[in-house]
Amino acid sequence: MHGNAFEPIQIPARVWDRDESREILKNRDIAGLFNLAVKYAGASQTRISAATGIAQGRISQHMRGQRQVTDLEVYERIAAGLSLPDHARMLLGLAPLDIASPTGDHGDEHQEQTEELTARIAAAAAIDPTMVMILNADTNNLRLLDRRLGSAAIADKMRAQISQIERAHHHAVRPRIRAQLAHILAETESLAGWQAINTGALNDAWTHYEKAKAAAREADDPAVLAYVSAEQAYVLMDLGQPAQATELLQYIHTTHGDRIPDRLRTWLSAAEAEAAAILGDEATCRAALDQAAGLLPGGPGDPDTPYLSIDAHHLARWRGNCLVRFGDPGTVEDLRSALAGMDGTYNRAESALRCDLGHALLALGDPEAAQPHIQRAQHLATMTGSRRQRKRIDELTRLDTRALR
Repeated sequence: MHGNAFEPIQIPARVWDRDESREILKNRDIAGLFNLAVKYAGASQTRISAATGIAQGRISQHMRGQRQVTDLEVYERIAAGLSLPDHARMLLGLAPLDIASPTGDHGDEHQEQTEELTARIAAAAAIDPTMVMILNADTNNLRLLDRRLGSAAIADKMRAQISQIERAHHHAVRPRIRAQLAHILAETESLAGWQAINTGALNDAWTHYEKAKAAAREADDPAVLAYVSAEQAYVLMDLGQPAQATELLQYIHTTHGDRIPDRLRTWLSAAEAEAAAILGDEATCRAALDQAAGLLPGGPGDPDTPYLSIDAHHLARWRGNCLVRFGDPGTVEDLRSALAGMDGTYNRAESALRCDLGHALLALGDPEAAQPHIQRAQHLATMTGSRRQRKRIDELTRLDTRALR
């Protein structure tokens, strides 16, 4: 019997005492939890969806292991929807509902939780400056892999890295180590946010940036906080809200401008120019681009801001991306200059650049010159799994096809 779609899901109490169920809870195995609901309560995906408030399509993805839960609020909804008793909620890492008697008659579970917490704090205490350096290097390596291969190729590595840093940070006691772990967590969550933007998962991206901002505040690093906050503006741009993105970027620049390095101020100005270009405000766009050029320091980058990749070639790419929207005849040369300066390690960025160059050449009435750039952009976007770029390329391909007729 599957029951009515809105009937509460009641899993027998004995199920939560099974070793299998306890392991599912401790591992936060959402697919396993949903399968318990199917096996012991006869619940359908529709019924689980109604009980938890999670779309049925996502329930299916969770059960196939294609989607992970990262938001505490979603865990709470699942626990409520499946009517988890307090000792099961605690194994899942949630607070009990009965605060007066959080463990009920489950003293063994209470002791197990105490022992587990003690073990995790002890494990976090083993994190020293060398381990912090290794975790930081791992995030930098993931950043390099992402530039070349895209997010899909390193998705498992990203989840594992975030989980490891979160676990260490959550249980760290020493203030200095905890702050350093918070700094790495902010950078790693920010990278995950940018990956989510490129795959079109904007809600996931927003969540990653909220976590990144919280970690950056604990790290007390104004540069990282400004950067991860500003990256969140790109979620607003992709949601079709460039005015709100502009307001956010200007606030960040005003609030943090005197406490962050010039290279980051360059990046912020270029981002403001991009938002202005989307709004069609050419004067503001050009002023922001000029400001970015004036702030740009020499050299390829700064070791203190490994998350920033912006030099003269990157800024030329950004300038072309903005001004192509206004039909600027100098855009093609800006973009060709940027392409010549790329070192072959920024595959997703090259896809965007070639997309812009194809757009500029089409605007000049030269579809034959545009075609190879659009084709190369499509190849790189497919290789890196960038749905964001593929959407733009599809639009350009249609324009190119019409122009060649």
